[in-house]
Amino acid sequence: MKYYLDEDISPKVAHILKKHQVDAVSTHDVNMTQASDRAQLEYAASAGRAVVTRNRNDFIRLTVQFFNDLRPHFGVLIVPYSIPGDKFRLMADALKKYASQHPSGMEPYTIDFLQG
Repeated sequence: MKYYLDEDISPKVAHILKKHQVDAVSTHDVNMTQASDRAQLEYAASAGRAVVTRNRNDFIRLTVQFFNDLRPHFGVLIVPYSIPGDKFRLMADALKKYASQHPSGMEPYTIDFLQG
């Protein structure tokens, strides 16, 4: 499982995941802050990574567009607001667990919700 953390997820989460040997990068790591959601998804796809975001509506819409256009897509994992944004360890632990359950990554065009 390879994660690409959207700008609305703290880069601290990526840092924690890396310490636990989970392949994760943040928009901050690759200088993609303030890029459009489309550009974020394009970058993630080019890197073979699933997007991790709280931005449910936009990424669901973009996933449908990518599917219809047959564009590369490696999944979108939505972090619900029931996992507080300032609970970095809690979020990282949930992402680590998800990665262990999906070692080969998400199926293309999949949208899933992270469980806390």
